[in-house]
Amino acid sequence: DTWSYSQLAVAIGNPQAARAVGRANSKNPISIIVPCHRVVAQDGKLTGYAGGMSRKAHLLQLERNGSKTPPNVL
Repeated sequence: DTWSYSQLAVAIGNPQAARAVGRANSKNPISIIVPCHRVVAQDGKLTGYAGGMSRKAHLLQLERNGSKTPPNVL
């Protein structure tokens, strides 16, 4: 599942904090444990990711496929 920045802001109790959610995601040092790649724009489009947009798309695709893609494609 993906969440928008605003959905996450609402979930943490501060609906006005969508930009703060984005800033926090950009500073995430453990993105494989705290999966910030799952946060997308309000319209569902992929937006900034410290690991790069292609990696974000790839991680989401791996999750959609149930990680059936061979590990050496990263």
